[in-house]
Amino acid sequence: MKITVGMGSCGIAAGANKIYSRLEKEIKDRSLNIKLAKVGCIGLCKYEPIVEVYENSNITSYVNVSEDDIPLIIENHLSNNILIEKAIKAKNNNIRNDYFLKNQVRIALSHCGDINPEDINEYVELGGYQALEESIKLKPETIINEIKNSGLRGRGGAGFLTGLKWESAYKVASDIKYVCCNADEGDPGAFMDRAVLEGNPHAIIEAMAIAGYTIGASTGFIYVRSEYPLAVERLKIAIKQAKEKKYIGDNILDSNFSFNVELRLGAGAFVCGEETALIASIEGKRGEPSKKPPFPTTSGIFDKPTLINNVETLANIPQIILNGSDWFNTIGTEKSKGTKVFALGGKINTTGLIEIPIGTPLQKIIEIGGGVLNNKDFKAAQTGGPSGGCIPKELIDIPMDYENLNAIGSMMGSGGLIIMDEDTCMVDIAKFFLAFTVDESCGKCSPCRIGTTRMYEILDRITKGQGEIKDLDELENLATYIKESSLCGLGQSAPNPVLSTLRYFKDEYIEHIENKNCKSNTCNFLTTYIINDEKCIKCGLCYNNCPKNAINKVNDHYEIDQDKCIKCGLCFKNCKFKAINKL
Repeated sequence: MKITVGMGSCGIAAGANKIYSRLEKEIKDRSLNIKLAKVGCIGLCKYEPIVEVYENSNITSYVNVSEDDIPLIIENHLSNNILIEKAIKAKNNNIRNDYFLKNQVRIALSHCGDINPEDINEYVELGGYQALEESIKLKPETIINEIKNSGLRGRGGAGFLTGLKWESAYKVASDIKYVCCNADEGDPGAFMDRAVLEGNPHAIIEAMAIAGYTIGASTGFIYVRSEYPLAVERLKIAIKQAKEKKYIGDNILDSNFSFNVELRLGAGAFVCGEETALIASIEGKRGEPSKKPPFPTTSGIFDKPTLINNVETLANIPQIILNGSDWFNTIGTEKSKGTKVFALGGKINTTGLIEIPIGTPLQKIIEIGGGVLNNKDFKAAQTGGPSGGCIPKELIDIPMDYENLNAIGSMMGSGGLIIMDEDTCMVDIAKFFLAFTVDESCGKCSPCRIGTTRMYEILDRITKGQGEIKDLDELENLATYIKESSLCGLGQSAPNPVLSTLRYFKDEYIEHIENKNCKSNTCNFLTTYIINDEKCIKCGLCYNNCPKNAINKVNDHYEIDQDKCIKCGLCFKNCKFKAINKL
């Protein structure tokens, strides 16, 4: 018998460390013959902490587990085969039969949540490193053709064909070459790469070794952000174990091929997700992009040919080698093969990671996620993070693939997917994402450094009721200039959220400008706060905490002086009786 505890970042944040320690103590105190193991995130972040009991081929999943549940699980389930109420309500009480997981096709996320990421033997038992063993018996050209035939596209942004990138790096003659895993995941709301590194780090190491053999590289770098301490820790363990088992290092599997993997930690600069900025950071320079060409496959790290793929792209490689390109071609669309991992967040009932065939309609994804929170109407979805665009309600049936998303002014990006409901202000959303890119711009080129700042200033004026209709033309003119003139992908895509919201929600911009009104009551400067006497219990909380003394006590009730009110919203947030109304 085996018991696993979800110990990804989301599980630990929900208290999984205490759950694991309590289980460990109970098993030891009761002298139970049970294997206890850590696993990564299975994708259902909403249900963490998750404890699963493996009995032969049966799995029982317990969700939202607390410390107090542990003795009940042991006494009732393990001793008397009686499930406690925390067992998920799914067929056979197995979380994998939950609608959220049942409708997925897991390739990049395979084994995440199933194996102990700190035990290489569990990965090997499920076929791990077999793809590497097969690859070093093949000619590099054969591997490249298989990747090309699979149609795998880069999962980090633009979707460039992976096989062509590998072929380019292979063809360049050089005594030294490098393979680099781009794990600098920085999009707001995106955590796909983190989950793979925490849940199945050996898949990435194996893929990098295959890539190294194919292009003729002997060194690989994993560039991972330092804000991912758990991923870093598990990568260190995995690298050490892989070297001990001779899956990396000198003379891998008694062959003539040698390949070592090193970690490089990023300091959190979003721009370092761009290839040339990442290279500069690895070299110890300031993380700034440089002009292309030359491309990294020709002149990359230390001016040597460098193959750079992101985590999700690499996670597909072992599966393609083992199962073949024909198998991979049966998944996805004609031009976009395979699956895509999305970090599903925002106003959705079930947040977490979802891996579905490319081309799955947005409507289906929302259904898998349990629908919009609180049964509210769907308004829009933001794809591609701060570099992407918004998909409006009228396009909810759009197939989620590279071509369709680009056609409507959005993009696949790394896989962040934020669901927004009827209460969302699209002008405020555009301002939020633009603020992120303004802050993360490296400042090297003036179109990005100055242009995005000017766009943000215009949006800020509009959300404060100070905008003019001519500002909309100015936004579009600036956006066009920035997209055409910026040095790297950060600047070139920064205007996307503004352009897409102007395209599909221009009426909201006009409402903000002409009527000085935000229908969603999101923009505080366009919101009027009043006190509802019927709900107010005269507790004085709002009166005592108003930073501008804008709330007056008149006879036996309170009133807000609109001339003094600075629209900070503290009274609205602090009132426990919902006696403050927004108008």
